[in-house]
Parts: sequence; C-alpha cells; structure tokens
Amino acid sequence: MSYVPMISSGVAGPLGALHLPRLWLKLSLEAAGKLAAGYPGLGQGYDQMTCNQLGFDAAAVTAFVKSSKPTYPQFEAWVKQNAKKLTKADIHRHNLAILGYCHDDATRKGILSASGLPDDGSVLPGAIDLNNLDDWQEFHAAVLK
Repeated sequence: MSYVPMISSGVAGPLGALHLPRLWLKLSLEAAGKLAAGYPGLGQGYDQMTCNQLGFDAAAVTAFVKSSKPTYPQFEAWVKQNAKKLTKADIHRHNLAILGYCHDDATRKGILSASGLPDDGSVLPGAIDLNNLDDWQEFHAAVLK
C-alpha cells in the first residue's frame, strides 16, 4: 500500500519551519517503500529549498531518515543538530520563501485542469494551495474513487 503525503507544505512543527513536517513524511514514506507514485522523497522544489535555506544536506537527511526511521520530534532534533541556518530570522526568511512561491504557468494549469477547475484567477496562485489541490486530487483517485 502506498500513501499520498497529506501534510501540507503550509504546516510547521515546533521549530516553526514550514514544509519540514511534509519533508519528514515524504522521506519516511519513501524509506518504508510506501510513498505514492509520482512523489519524490526529496524533490527539487520545496524539499530542496528547505534544505538549502535551513542549511542542511539533502543526502544526509535522506540517509538519516532511511536508517533511523525517526518520529517527527526526532527528525526535528536531527535538523537542529545539523542545520546551519536556524535563527528565528533564518526560519522567518525560509517561511516567507515557502509562502511566496508560485508555480510556473504550465504547472498551475496542469494542477487546476486535473482538479476540474478553470485557470481564471479564481484560485489562489501560491504553490502551497495548488499543491494541496494536487494532493487532494491524488488522494481521491487513489483511495476514495
């Protein structure tokens, strides 16, 4: 059985960094061989942005999750020990980047089309909102249909 990662990039854990809980979930599902097709454990979008902006290595975090299968608090503890940019200002800058990111036109159009929505400006254009729509559509197709 595989799972669509249903934690939004707009969610933060105790550390306060957006997307970190979703990254943990995706890496954890991948390590268990349960991540839904089409989802990378650590992709080039928000995942890599989070690694870069908080200052930890993508390969190292992937290896940690694969070998340790941490709970979310254990994952955050690893981030605290390994990230080089975790001041309140660093986390704030990271969160603003996550909140302000918009997909390119083709990605937006594809997500809206798959969800049966018009690309007429009526849906918020931020990537978090569009990714949520995409996840809900994938979850519906995989589980509820």
